[in-house]
Amino acid sequence: MTMEREELHDLLERLWDRYDREEFISADPIAVPHCFASRDDREIAGFLAATIAWGSRPMIVRNGLRMMHFLDDAPHDFVRNASERELAKLSGFVHRTFNGGDLIQFVRSIRAICERHGGLGRFVEASYASTGDMRRVLAAFREEFFRTEHPERCRKHVSSIERGASCKRLCMYFRWMVRHDDRGVDFGLWRTIPPSALYLPLDLHTGNMGRALGLLARRQNDWRAVEEITAALRTFDADDPVRYDFALFGAGIDGFLK
Repeated sequence: MTMEREELHDLLERLWDRYDREEFISADPIAVPHCFASRDDREIAGFLAATIAWGSRPMIVRNGLRMMHFLDDAPHDFVRNASERELAKLSGFVHRTFNGGDLIQFVRSIRAICERHGGLGRFVEASYASTGDMRRVLAAFREEFFRTEHPERCRKHVSSIERGASCKRLCMYFRWMVRHDDRGVDFGLWRTIPPSALYLPLDLHTGNMGRALGLLARRQNDWRAVEEITAALRTFDADDPVRYDFALFGAGIDGFLK
């Protein structure tokens, strides 16, 4: 598919307008943090929902809501105050390779970050304030998360930018928490981080659409590809390039390329 730049820009804008809407929420993992009103609940629910965001979207949403039930539908209170007996009850949760033991460890790690920094968002915002680089924030977040003693198997559930991973789920979580507009999809909770600093959550759909539209040449969906496609999108909107995530992902799952 070959397009002139103006034509491509127009297509991206039309697709963004089609998908960046509240109607998008219920079928997407972002529906899970939308169940809550407080910043603390949304940060924790969003991170956990993003962590299991692989597989079919209906299954992700269903299991994300089920995970919240395991946390008494009060994620912040549960993370901060659950007893060992209450934590043990999480062992019944499973989403593909993310099991109850992983969830217990994630709750422990989130609790430790909340105790050390006051919350997930406060750590991310402070890390960005000191570096001005979301790539370094991605690395710092993973390092901080696994400061808490954990089984080695847990590490696969938080991608490593230092190993070249696309970090799709963390980039998606950061998008949810940072972006703010009048569309009501993303939350805009972390206002000290500009949307211009974000990187595209790259997956099969956004990658295929990006290649078809000439935004991405690299064949692997790795971090180098994330930088390439995000740089291309910044030429269309330098202040908020990741808003086109809606355009690429939505069109991809709806079979635009067919």
